[in-house]
Amino acid sequence: MSEFVVIAGMSGAGRSNAAAVFEDLNWFVIDNMPPALISKVTDLVERPGSETERVALVIGRGGSDYIEELGPELDMLRSSTARVRVLFLDAADEVLIQRYEGTRRRHPLGGSGLADDIKREREMLSTLKDQADVVIDTSDLNVHQLRDKLVALFESSEMDPSLRISVVSFGYKYGIPRDVDLLFDVRFLPNPHWVPELRTHTGLQKAVKKYVLDQHDTEIFMNKLEDLFSFLLPAFKREGKSYLNVAIGCTGGKHRSVVISEELAKKLRAMGFDPRVSHRDISR
Repeated sequence: MSEFVVIAGMSGAGRSNAAAVFEDLNWFVIDNMPPALISKVTDLVERPGSETERVALVIGRGGSDYIEELGPELDMLRSSTARVRVLFLDAADEVLIQRYEGTRRRHPLGGSGLADDIKREREMLSTLKDQADVVIDTSDLNVHQLRDKLVALFESSEMDPSLRISVVSFGYKYGIPRDVDLLFDVRFLPNPHWVPELRTHTGLQKAVKKYVLDQHDTEIFMNKLEDLFSFLLPAFKREGKSYLNVAIGCTGGKHRSVVISEELAKKLRAMGFDPRVSHRDISR
């Protein structure tokens, strides 16, 4: 089975960097892809004898007519026998403005002003973003972090139909992660920060883990989480969802959220999933 990834998103959000990553992963990359040619490329790839299996189509810049043409072509691509995913790259308006001012490039819409151009492009792409399988906000990502994220999502050539789950712990004092489907606040649990001998440790260490897990409310919460995910995950899979980003937050992202994220990952593995766990603020 052939595999397509359609790379779209806001101008300045990192499509060119994403295309370079896919090339490094040995995908066949077509940059600035005109929508009208998508069906022709699909026919060539799915033709008997074709040796091209993984294709990344980078959707180029264009106006409203361009976006309108893209919709039917994506529908046609999704109706083929290929596995199709749409990757949408986004970033906050102020970040996009800063990037454009830093490079002195002109926005492709080239209207009355940069802020207005970004606003108009966001409105044009809103439907496409809603239909995307994967949305990555690159506002806080450098080139290397974006690469790591894309490699984790797209490196494997196996057509794995299972739901890919990412669990991240974080600290509310540093802001909520941008790319989140489900978010859980564990600040109701006693904070190890106020236990002097635990303050400098993290949730990856036995003493902190024991302190958090020994709380009565932790046991109740984890049981409820297990029930919730036992219900949600099969439902997400039935609806064809490919990726799920889960965030667990505490005050500093160093103790409670780390322990709960690791424990949730264990329960997800027992359900037959293979979650990817990261701890955003553990070293702060």
